[in-house]
Amino acid sequence: MAETFFPGQALAMTAQAADRLLKLDSGDAALLYLRLLRRGSLDGLSWPEARLQGALEQLRAQGLAPGEAVTAPEPPVQEAPPPEYSTEDITQALADRNSTFPALVEEVERRLGKRMSAADLRNLYTLFDHLALPTEVILMLVGWCIEEVERKYGSGRKPFLSQIRKEGFVWARRGIDTIERAEEHIAKLTRLRSREAEVLRLLDISPRPLVEREKTYIAAWDDMGFEDEAIRMAYERTVLKKQSMDWGYMNGILRRWHEKGLHTAAAVQTGDRDPRPIRAGGTSKTPPPPDAGQERRAREDMERLRRLMEQMKREGS
Repeated sequence: MAETFFPGQALAMTAQAADRLLKLDSGDAALLYLRLLRRGSLDGLSWPEARLQGALEQLRAQGLAPGEAVTAPEPPVQEAPPPEYSTEDITQALADRNSTFPALVEEVERRLGKRMSAADLRNLYTLFDHLALPTEVILMLVGWCIEEVERKYGSGRKPFLSQIRKEGFVWARRGIDTIERAEEHIAKLTRLRSREAEVLRLLDISPRPLVEREKTYIAAWDDMGFEDEAIRMAYERTVLKKQSMDWGYMNGILRRWHEKGLHTAAAVQTGDRDPRPIRAGGTSKTPPPPDAGQERRAREDMERLRRLMEQMKREGS
């Protein structure tokens, strides 16, 4: 027999809180509120950042979540820390004629235009040994990082090995460990780079480097499949409500549309209409029906005025 209530373990919320959640009309916001109500924090929640921030912004707008940062969700997978490679480890790896690591070092130094330091070699060996990325994939990773740094900071600028190492861990977490997967990933990143510029234009923002949180939002909107016109509509509604661009609020709008399957301007216009009439200058109530007694008194006054005018005419004649 299914249990609807669990004595001693029931959660309670005020009617006001329930009304505000219903007003939001957002499944993510409701789930997040229940999570906060039940756990008191977001520890262990593995939502993507864009989804989490969108739901938080909606709850904060209704006063249902604290304004300060809430404990970030724990990563779903705990990574084993890389070993502390010694100088002897690197020397042996460079002397191993059966390994591709010496050739990798030579090619990376050529691409970076410098001799690598001991710390650089340890970072590169971490990718090669600890993450076990194939040599070809590491070279594709290095090439992508060089291209990104030059795009951001100008021709001739090169990334640090620590930056390449950091991006390598991202690739490893995403399972990018073959040439084919690396090619697909780079193609997606290249397309997103172009998409980011397009979205900035839609948001009336001058071209500039994006912070990671902005990139996460745009990537999520792209994955959801929104067309340009729908993104522009969400931006206009955001500015109308917040008086300025608010990434979290706009993400909440787009997530709500995504949950309803609305990804084009036409779909939004037909599927996300507010049934209440909108009046210039704000909402106003329908005027009350005229009072019957007031109408009767007005008719009597007009009738008395008419009789008085007729009497004045007779007396004048």
